[in-house]
Amino acid sequence: MKRTAISGLFLTAALLASPVFAAEDLCALNLQKIDDATATTGAMAESSGDEIKDQVKEAKAAQAAGNTKDCIAITTKALDTLEKADKSSNGGSSQ
Repeated sequence: MKRTAISGLFLTAALLASPVFAAEDLCALNLQKIDDATATTGAMAESSGDEIKDQVKEAKAAQAAGNTKDCIAITTKALDTLEKADKSSNGGSSQ
């Protein structure tokens, strides 16, 4: 899972550098990554889980309002939170 999360963050960073027309896709892609990560990681702290749920709601509201810049910013922060929760649940060791 750690490798997937890290590669996902690198992919996100690469996509952030892409043209503006891809921004809406990045917002949707990040939301899908969050859904996938929360479905596969059962070790997420309860406080992080609540924070992630709130961030997803905010991101979806921004997406619905057409504000892809905010959606991307919120989802990127949520992905970072998920990565930190994953590292702490695995004891911070690398494989």
